[in-house]
Amino acid sequence: MPGWCGHRAHRRPSGNPFRGASSLSNRYSDRVLALAGLAQALHQVRRIAETGQSESSAVQASLESVFRIEAATPLAVYGRLGDIAPGLRVLRGYLAKEAQDDGLPRLAMAVLQLERRFVREDDTVHAVTCGLADIAPRAEQHGSTHPDVLSALGGLYADTISHLRPRVMVQGNPHYLGQPGVVAEIRAILLAAVRSAVLWRQLGGSMWDFVFSRRQMLDAVDDWLS
Repeated sequence: MPGWCGHRAHRRPSGNPFRGASSLSNRYSDRVLALAGLAQALHQVRRIAETGQSESSAVQASLESVFRIEAATPLAVYGRLGDIAPGLRVLRGYLAKEAQDDGLPRLAMAVLQLERRFVREDDTVHAVTCGLADIAPRAEQHGSTHPDVLSALGGLYADTISHLRPRVMVQGNPHYLGQPGVVAEIRAILLAAVRSAVLWRQLGGSMWDFVFSRRQMLDAVDDWLS
């Protein structure tokens, strides 16, 4: 699929693979998977920032999505349905206006705005894709949640996307946000959040969806969760 490229052969990418639409689909059922990926990643960011703890399986699914660039379907980007189900449940809460955490939607809007800047910055795109190609062998060997991999992914985000505007500002407990390991994990997961934002846009996602298509998106989420 077009998008996060270069991993399997560990080759250096050319051009900007993030512009343009995906050939996979533009159905609501697929778009909500990408939004669920975004919600799942940012829910973990919020949790880590507040408590210093994360759900390892949810984080793993998010991080592995940055390396799955030859997936045949949007679902395959995240693995199995069970891997993205936590994000679908989080997304459902917001679409149904049942969620209580107002900070997550603000964080999501910031990431979606950042994604628009990112895909237009060819040098940053090139640096990210090359960095992922370098990190991929370690992720395959040790797992995407290994501390060395988290550190590498977090460093890649810090060296590239974090310099773009608008910056994504994560608020939380200063005790945890002052710990290098926590900061690295948050940055690594933010990289996964941007990946999901890219996928959503490639699948035809638009900010207007939240205004005019909330019911259709909620129905699509319920179909996945049923």
